[in-house]
Amino acid sequence: MSAETRDLLEGFDTTIHAPNRLRICALLDTAGEAEFGLVQEQLDVSASVLSKHVTVLMDAGYVEQRKAVRDTRQRVWLRLTPRGRDAYQGHLAALRAIVGPPDPAR
Repeated sequence: MSAETRDLLEGFDTTIHAPNRLRICALLDTAGEAEFGLVQEQLDVSASVLSKHVTVLMDAGYVEQRKAVRDTRQRVWLRLTPRGRDAYQGHLAALRAIVGPPDPAR
């Protein structure tokens, strides 16, 4: 294993790797910020399931939430922190290193 591959593998993050948390990070990386309800709809999970995953990501310092009243209801918006974005990008690089380059014969 090359030193470069070893460095990339160090970015593997077990906090992000859980499928729903990986999907949350991917969505927030693309969207920048998304309302809790939209994330819930996109992932097709219950509010309690999403809340548990978001709590894990928040405890790690990867996601932050912003609360505001909209249409007389309190809404919650989620976004990756700079640390969370770095961790997500590092995790993607580690996954690419594990998988290796695409096989041109395929």
